[in-house]
Amino acid sequence: MAKKKQQDENLAEDVELQAEQEQPKEKKTKSAKNSEAEKLTQELADTNDQLLRLAAEYDNFRKRSAKEKEELYTRIRADVVAEFLGVIDNFERAQAAPDAALEDYKKGMDMIFTQFRDILAKLGVAAFGEAGETFDPKLHNAVMHIEDESLPENSIAQVFSKGYKIGEQLVRPATVQAAN
Repeated sequence: MAKKKQQDENLAEDVELQAEQEQPKEKKTKSAKNSEAEKLTQELADTNDQLLRLAAEYDNFRKRSAKEKEELYTRIRADVVAEFLGVIDNFERAQAAPDAALEDYKKGMDMIFTQFRDILAKLGVAAFGEAGETFDPKLHNAVMHIEDESLPENSIAQVFSKGYKIGEQLVRPATVQAAN
């Protein structure tokens, strides 16, 4: 019996020893888990802060771009209007001279018209739509149709108003009478 009692005591000591050894592991594990949780929480906070800063930066960029676009649009309009102010000045001069001879008046109007065309050319505006050209429904608006054997098929017989485009962008289609 003494032997069994000794075994029980040894077993109890082993259990106590094992419990003591496990306690620091649990403490270490809990502390490691807490430290890892704190680390992940900090990383999440940092990432959230970065995302908020990025969103704010994008919002500022969007607002700045919209403002720059509006300023550019205003500046371009001002530049275009400035080009036409000379034409307006010449019209005012012509109007201020009511005693001018008809021939002088006509010559002045021709000069103003030439000035106006030069400004349009300088701005990259090209006129199109001449009689005899091939009719293109993308560029021409046919308001009338005529059967005429002397004109080539699918051509423009008469132009009521010219079309205009800037580069490849259509500003206004030409209003025409199509033949055949």
